[in-house]
Amino acid sequence: MRVKLVHLLAGALVAASMVVTGSAATHTAEAAPAQAYNWRNVEIAGGGFVPSIIFNQTEQNLVYARTDIGGAYRWNQSTGRWVPLLDWVGWDKWGWNGVHSLATDPVQTNRVYAAVGMYTNSWDPNNGAILRSTDKGATWQATALPFKLGGNMPGRGMGERLAVDPNRDSVVYFGAPDGNGLWRSTDYGATWAKVANFPNVGNYAPDPSDPNGYLSHRPGVVWVTFDKSTGTSGNATQGIYVGVADKGNTVYRSVNGGTSWERVAGQPTGYLAHKGVLDPVNHQLYIATSDTGGPYDGAKGDVWKYNTATGAWTQISPVPSSSSDDYFGYSGLTIDRQHPGTIMVATQISWWPDVIFFRSTDGGATWTRVWDFTSYPNRSFRYTMDISSSPWLDFGTNPQPPEVTPKLGWMTESLEIDPFNSNRMMYGTGATIYGTTNLTNWDSGSQFTIRPMAAGLEETAVLDLISPPTGAPLVSALGDIGGFRHNSLTTVPSKLFTQPVFTSTTSLDYAEANPGVMVRAGNFTDADRPNDSHVAFSTDGGANWFQGTEPGGINEGGTVAAAADGSRFVWAPKGQPVHYSVGFGNSWTQAQGLPTESVVESDRVNASKFYGFSGGRFYVSTNGGATFTQTAATGLPTTAKFKALTGKEGDIWLAGETGLFHSTDSGASFTALSTVSKAVSVGFGKAAPGRTNPALYTMATIDGVNGVHRSDDNGVTWVRINDDQHQYGNAGDAITGDPRVYGRVYLGTNGRGILYADPVGTTDPDPDPDPDPEPTGDCEVTYGVNQWQGGFTGSVTIANTGTAPLSGWRLAFAFPSGQRVTSGWGATWAQDGANVTAQSLGYNGTIAPGGSVQVGFNGSWSGSNPSPAAFTVNNNPCTTGS
Repeated sequence: MRVKLVHLLAGALVAASMVVTGSAATHTAEAAPAQAYNWRNVEIAGGGFVPSIIFNQTEQNLVYARTDIGGAYRWNQSTGRWVPLLDWVGWDKWGWNGVHSLATDPVQTNRVYAAVGMYTNSWDPNNGAILRSTDKGATWQATALPFKLGGNMPGRGMGERLAVDPNRDSVVYFGAPDGNGLWRSTDYGATWAKVANFPNVGNYAPDPSDPNGYLSHRPGVVWVTFDKSTGTSGNATQGIYVGVADKGNTVYRSVNGGTSWERVAGQPTGYLAHKGVLDPVNHQLYIATSDTGGPYDGAKGDVWKYNTATGAWTQISPVPSSSSDDYFGYSGLTIDRQHPGTIMVATQISWWPDVIFFRSTDGGATWTRVWDFTSYPNRSFRYTMDISSSPWLDFGTNPQPPEVTPKLGWMTESLEIDPFNSNRMMYGTGATIYGTTNLTNWDSGSQFTIRPMAAGLEETAVLDLISPPTGAPLVSALGDIGGFRHNSLTTVPSKLFTQPVFTSTTSLDYAEANPGVMVRAGNFTDADRPNDSHVAFSTDGGANWFQGTEPGGINEGGTVAAAADGSRFVWAPKGQPVHYSVGFGNSWTQAQGLPTESVVESDRVNASKFYGFSGGRFYVSTNGGATFTQTAATGLPTTAKFKALTGKEGDIWLAGETGLFHSTDSGASFTALSTVSKAVSVGFGKAAPGRTNPALYTMATIDGVNGVHRSDDNGVTWVRINDDQHQYGNAGDAITGDPRVYGRVYLGTNGRGILYADPVGTTDPDPDPDPDPEPTGDCEVTYGVNQWQGGFTGSVTIANTGTAPLSGWRLAFAFPSGQRVTSGWGATWAQDGANVTAQSLGYNGTIAPGGSVQVGFNGSWSGSNPSPAAFTVNNNPCTTGS
């Protein structure tokens, strides 16, 4: 449904509405007592789209990043980590974690501004706001806007929409979406007025007829940039350039400090200017254009420069839109402020084989590419990538040339050279921030090194969490990047879930009495992998996975549950009937009596008992999920999440819009907790000292206070364990305690990753109790060669010397003398430089304990043909056989 936006009268001021240093809410009921907790992120380092990185132009190492759903961050140079700035945003303003734009003041560098609001359609109930800070984002004040903002809407990588006058920094401009035009503040962002005479609000929308109001979003006025050379300190800058999402009229300017505006004459048409970067030294405005607003698409575009002194436009596209080789638009755009004639631009978007960066040192007259095709499908590279700090960024893939892993990136709307250091560059992708500190190697003909620069920036959307009693302390289900087994809470995981890879894992469970047995369900694009299943199993606590079969018609994961002893599973895929399987998904049988798309869970004691919930009704099965019977329970919320308590058959806790409910009779009846008016989720952890019942954790409204709460006495009394500085916006869809550490809680958020917290003063601060490291091998590889001049056949035997199956195995080794694999069998073979991988096929994907598989390949060599020195299977070292 299209929401009618409220507009202010032209020239009317929007007054500052609140001071924000935490939650500003007040409560009439007596709140539950609070306990101080230390809150930290479980380390993943990235995981989501970073639309923009913003360097302050006058203070070295002052850098900000904005995300589409996970707030804003400031770079800490001394630690090499990003510091989150909006964790105080709570449920009531969750959309403020969508940062539509950000600006750092070049005059008073402690000042920073953020335009916040996640959706402009009905999904976000609140209008947007402009936040302002005088202490680099440690505390904020907010001015409410009379319309919504779209930090997670189409076109969110365009910009920056916020801009501070570099000569008179009390003047701040903001470009608004959806017909709301250009806005200006003259008092450091405290009050705002619409610029009534700005002539164009922007007419472009990806799909004006979209009934959901998402693709019909109009990005509107998308960037503002000042020509500092047209002003003096303390006096308003006279030359201002503005980008508008209008393919016929995309650049405007004022030459009199915003008194009047005009369409820049002679400008290119047919495309949208994603970026406008001004070089006041050489009097050049550079724009990067694309045929769409992005960030996922863009098939044509150009790069132009405009001489602000002469009014001349020059097309400087590395690949012009008129060329058949241009299958992308342009987006990320930056200049080297130490050498302003040096420009870089990124493609919008080149999914295959990779994003392309172009660099010019002569103002766009000539360009070089970050990679080039040599003899197809081979490419040469001006860079190397080191992802050792975030090894999961290879996404577990084995691409065929010309694709490589890891990829350089995608959705690269932000590409920024440090204004103080020509060698430092950062860029945002759909998964992380990458960067380099030796960029100018590009110009000397040697390779520069790209590494992740996302430490501290956590932007995953968390869909489920489990903390088993043995093995790794945490296993996660995540949107977009699938999920991880977290052997350490303070170390970035080495790999994400594979065999199969899910784009999003929607549900996780483990067998309570046999916790090494796990199951996950999830989503991926079926057309890409028609033979893969949406359900997978593990017998080693999530270290390795293998897929089962699936019933027909399944496109999304839904929810899944494991019997207490791991003997069977119940699966409720989205949009399809509920099924059960005896064993690891070799076959599935439709369950009877449970509605489609129910939420399913297992009893944690009785292996034959499963539970289901749908539309306010509760169901129970006592025959392993074959049949379900609706219980007599009434008064439950329409939608809910529930869990069965560890160690006590039939004990169930259910969280929903109307509160928290408890059953001790397998769901035959429920009792509502009178102090809880709303609950999002519920979980369990180790019992408090002297108690036998598990501690309860919930994201809920208790005694009128929203927050994370713990009860040690089965819900009789509660303590709040987060505070107003640690609210994390749209948090709580997943929550669990730790069965091994009393007081520890794991909290999932929608955009701020996974949080874990312990009580302040905890005597055992070890963040990784009883850590279960990655398996240390349990494999032996025997390598043999039959060679002739220039060629050879290699045979490889992989033996499982451990006690658990090697599932979805992936062999890796490095050739020491430039050998090449030319063809292979028994596996999917791939080679990147010296590094070779062999991925199992469906028929040989599991090696039983004591078993082995043999694979082989044909190869070429010159000079010498020594054997590889070491082998790994599933990233674990193997012994070498003979």
